[in-house]
Parts: sequence; structure tokens; C-alpha cells
Amino acid sequence: MGINSVGIDNDERFERGWEKLREIDGEAGERVIESLKDIAPDLGRYTIEFPFGDVYSRPGLDLRSREIATVAALTALGNAAPQLKVHIHGALNVGCTSQEIVEVIIQMAVYAGFPAALNGATAAREVFAERGLIEA
Repeated sequence: MGINSVGIDNDERFERGWEKLREIDGEAGERVIESLKDIAPDLGRYTIEFPFGDVYSRPGLDLRSREIATVAALTALGNAAPQLKVHIHGALNVGCTSQEIVEVIIQMAVYAGFPAALNGATAAREVFAERGLIEA
């Protein structure tokens, strides 16, 4: 891809983003990108380059803090269960405990409402069961 019109090396962004995506989300993140190949491959590339290549790679917050913020935001949205599950996996992958994730979701009941928090708890239950942290 090379250097774009504003002097940013997209190949470097992609590689940095791909490594960060794999570090945080592992196979779950790879599956998201793979699922876009037949319908919107550019969206997959943008997802790697901007969020992971640029934002997640910034100094200032560690990955654990970034994933806590992401779980909170996706819970508050209330309409992003697939993405929330990927980032619950990511939060666990970077050192968050299941209890911390549940506490973040409960906190969102105050600001996003009980329906959003209940949906977040359902997503967490599914991820925790998949990972053997609770019984299915």
C-alpha cells in the first residue's frame, strides 16, 4: 500500500495494527477481520490500521485500561454484542479478571441503563462459559 497522500505509511500501520489486534483479541479478532474479506475487505483493513495500528498503539494507557474502557463503551452502546464479546475476550487476554469485567458492566447500569448492563452481562456470561470460567 505504501505512503499515502499525508505521508503515513499504511503498510507500517497495518503491520503494527495486526500485531496489536492479535495481542489483544487473538483468534476472535482475526475472525472478525476474516469475516469481512468477502463483503468489505477495506473495512477490515481500516479496522486494523486505525483502531489497532494508531489508537491502541498510542502511549498513555496500557492495554488493560484500554480494554476496560472499550468494554464499558460497548456495554453502554447496548447494540454491539458481537463486538463486546470480542473485547471481553480481549480484556481477559490482557489481564483483566472476570470480576473486573462484571464490575465494569454493572457500573454501566448507572450511566447507560439496566437494559444495556443486562445485555452486557449476557455477553460476559457467554464469553466466560466459552472460556470455561463458568459453567455453560
